[in-house]
Amino acid sequence: MMVRRVLTIAVAILSWTAIACGRVPIIVNAPRHQLALGKMVNNAEEQLKKGDLAGANRTLDAVLKADPAFWPALYTRARIFAMEGKYELAIEDCNQALRKYRGFVEAAMLRAQINVHVGKYAEASREFDYLIAIHPARVTLARALKQRAWFQATCRDSSFRNGRQAVKDAKAACSIMEWKDETTIDTLAAAYAETGDFDSAVRYAQQALAVKDISPTDYKIIQRHLALFQQRKPVRSS
Repeated sequence: MMVRRVLTIAVAILSWTAIACGRVPIIVNAPRHQLALGKMVNNAEEQLKKGDLAGANRTLDAVLKADPAFWPALYTRARIFAMEGKYELAIEDCNQALRKYRGFVEAAMLRAQINVHVGKYAEASREFDYLIAIHPARVTLARALKQRAWFQATCRDSSFRNGRQAVKDAKAACSIMEWKDETTIDTLAAAYAETGDFDSAVRYAQQALAVKDISPTDYKIIQRHLALFQQRKPVRSS
């Protein structure tokens, strides 16, 4: 009989405005021999968090040499490829990870973000809709709602913008996060700006800036957004 243990992979979340802005534990039942590989992936995540890209790559190479289909390693490598601008390789790793574990929402969200970044808006839109429709865990649902709201509020292609839906999604995400996440509140501000309600956009951007323990990077980004809203201009993704 195969002995199975709990495998926990702590994966970092990729954002186009802040890399590794959070960590989410992924817990699955796994054969005993994969526990060591899981620990190596966690080590790679720690190396990545410290900016040691080369070290993370070496660690992941060792994992994937031992098990080429080990989906947590494929996901982390996809994040590295995305950081390096190797978007096709990142998408392929996400695809492989999802073929191995269809319920791996993190890989699907990363794939959607990359598709937005490279201008494949239709693919990204379908992915966001699917992720929200399957009702993942609440924190994951909050991120999916936030990402769809940001996409619909800031997409450079007007045919994919929907300010009213973005406000609805962002409010739901803020509620789940108990109004304690500055980037989610900032997303709500951007959504209001897309509807033309710049007074609300300014108010929520200021609320985002007042969140306790806001990171310096997020503070600067939200300040830039606030300046746009005060000029009665919406945010447009680059």
